[in-house]
Amino acid sequence: MYLTVISTFFAYLIGLPLGVIAVVGEPGGVRPLPRPVMTVLNFVINILRSVPFLILMVVVIPLSRLILGTSIGTVATIVPLVVAAFPFVARLVESSLREVDGGVIEAAESMGCSPFQIITKVILPESRPSLISGFTTAFITILSYGAMAGAIGGGGLGAMALNLGYQRRMTIILWVSVVVLVILVQIFQSVGTRAAVRMDKRVRGQDRKKFRKEQKKKVQKERRIPGAM
Repeated sequence: MYLTVISTFFAYLIGLPLGVIAVVGEPGGVRPLPRPVMTVLNFVINILRSVPFLILMVVVIPLSRLILGTSIGTVATIVPLVVAAFPFVARLVESSLREVDGGVIEAAESMGCSPFQIITKVILPESRPSLISGFTTAFITILSYGAMAGAIGGGGLGAMALNLGYQRRMTIILWVSVVVLVILVQIFQSVGTRAAVRMDKRVRGQDRKKFRKEQKKKVQKERRIPGAM
């Protein structure tokens, strides 16, 4: 768990600013950047996203040794996890920010807000529910990546499932590892979904109840009309 939490933290520390830059720095954005800068940024993100995780882990082994002094074990897995996850996080953040209504941004610009104020006071708060959903997806993906790291010397549930469950034929350990991973994914997905719904200004609290009642009345009304579906 600490492997997943730390890797997610550093992945968002790098990926969140990159996702913001990818949106606000494009032509017509809040703060357009030179085209070569945006080209290099998108190229790097796309290159890292296109490499399968297991291959990327092998490629990043020298970097793990340089930073941590080792390439084997749970801690050494953090470096390849971050390298593999931050491009994914950047694209999730970019997708969330693009959902913000352009009219809201134009209104903020007309009131004289600076680009930094628009990003921190308008774009990020307006895209909060989508950002939370993206965070849940990224957390679960990093959790699965961490399990895959056991194939090349990483620790955790992946190493237990492969080394003990598969190679030593301890089937019970293999299935227990699978069940634990499934339970963890279900828990995090449920918590993330609830948090995203609660943060959504469009549907929350009494509004949700009112919306359900209106929909129920509408269905009942349609059933009384002959020929209504």
